[in-house]
Amino acid sequence: MTPVELSRTVLRAVRRAVDEGELNVSVPERVVVTPPGPGGCGDYATSIALQLAGPAGQPPLRVAEILLAHLADATGVEDVVVTGPGFLNISLASGSSPTAALVGEIRRLGAAYGHGDALAGQVVALRVPYDVRAEVVADAVVRIVATQGGRGEVDHGEPASLRPVPAPEDPALLGPDAAQWALLHPAAHDRPRITADHLVQRESNPLFRVRYAHARARAVGRGAGRLGFDAVPGDVRDAPSGLVAALADYPRVLTGAAVHRAPDRLARHLVTVADAALPFLPTVLPRGEEKPSAAHRARLALAEATGTVLAGGLSLLGIDAPDHL
Repeated sequence: MTPVELSRTVLRAVRRAVDEGELNVSVPERVVVTPPGPGGCGDYATSIALQLAGPAGQPPLRVAEILLAHLADATGVEDVVVTGPGFLNISLASGSSPTAALVGEIRRLGAAYGHGDALAGQVVALRVPYDVRAEVVADAVVRIVATQGGRGEVDHGEPASLRPVPAPEDPALLGPDAAQWALLHPAAHDRPRITADHLVQRESNPLFRVRYAHARARAVGRGAGRLGFDAVPGDVRDAPSGLVAALADYPRVLTGAAVHRAPDRLARHLVTVADAALPFLPTVLPRGEEKPSAAHRARLALAEATGTVLAGGLSLLGIDAPDHL
């Protein structure tokens, strides 16, 4: 079961509780599920009970207990536990590896992974000043809004609806990719740095880490090809939890970047994905006389999914994702 499918399962539980008169609330359009935080358990957790408690006029724990009863027998769900003030912690049934399901979804959707309908049919009007950073941010926002079914329209003049802090100098000297990153990575209210730091190929440069992680993900795929084995989604028991969580969280981040007209959210999340992936990627291929196994195939599938997310995110920011770096 993928995070999207689990989200729909939780949403169906809410609808059943409303239909049966146990909750008197408006059914939300979507439910967010994430890997459990500190004190949590299982494969995924959701705070939907806390969100519905106020409108329902009931304590969060009571709302959680109501939803638990409807979730416990859902297909693909093995167990549901309430923790803290009312978090629902969900364990998937055996054979429903969350990592395998997530990787399979990314492989199926490719560059469209994370795309949704949060802005379906909406026209997002962006009025910007004649400024290079404003132009670059607006251009990225138009692409990101399109991933959520919306259409961005850019106009110039005052009063501006999108006015990021201007760059202190011409970013063109950095080249197209580094210039894009320098203008998009900081939040709109932060002053961008137009310095050569964006060009150095070392760990201190976030752009380099993102592009290097993508190149390394592609490299292990080429290495697997030379060794004669393919990627097969599976349960990667030694996968960094931070990497799986970051990949699962990508759709939520992309939606937030679209809704809030904030490409910096996407840029920072790509750094999170890259930083979680870099220690994992060297473990993908067999070592020495080791033969390719199901574990290697599952690791390779996770590596390829990571590369897909990094490439898709960079493309939305207008930045090239080279296979060799």
